[in-house]
Amino acid sequence: MSGRERVLGRVRRALADVPRDDTPYERAVARGYLRVHGERTAARAVDLLAENLADYRALVHRCAAGETAGVIARLLAARGSSSVLVPPGLDGNWLPAGGVTRVADRAESTPRELDRVDSVVTGCAVAIAETGTIVLDGSPDQGRRRITLVPDHHICVVQVPDQVVSSIPQALERLTPGRPSTWISGPSATSDIELDRVEGVHGPRTLEVVLAG
Repeated sequence: MSGRERVLGRVRRALADVPRDDTPYERAVARGYLRVHGERTAARAVDLLAENLADYRALVHRCAAGETAGVIARLLAARGSSSVLVPPGLDGNWLPAGGVTRVADRAESTPRELDRVDSVVTGCAVAIAETGTIVLDGSPDQGRRRITLVPDHHICVVQVPDQVVSSIPQALERLTPGRPSTWISGPSATSDIELDRVEGVHGPRTLEVVLAG
């Protein structure tokens, strides 16, 4: 008898006198935790998101919806970017008309090719105020996961207040379980055993978030 069989046998014996319960799991398990910590207006949720993003060392920019292209043009120019990676469904009005070469998100692109791109601009699926987290789910305005992991500079546009929620439970309700999701809280960073922080190891060294609306 294998170790697995012994363990399962003990489980069956322990449950032998337990009545069968066909109650669906989501109703059988009590979830008494808070869905959100305190009440806040949509405007306060956006403010909290901005505060927490900045605390994670993301660079936060706020603008009216019609000013998005101007802000992104300024950020690309300040970075000295000559090329920008563009997901297929990104709003074309978000990008400057000229001066920067647009690189399409292609399935056949190699990591080396992606690494040569100066910046990437994406939308997001949802943003979480309490944790300062941006969630991408591979939708057309966000592209494949790798395009936000290889380039060193990521500009993410969050449409406020529509895409901002207060808590993780509220964010999960907006996400489709079958889609791949990437949860981003600030630029990529890690620390060694001496707690020396190094940025850009697992993704972009610089994350800029444009809160547009």
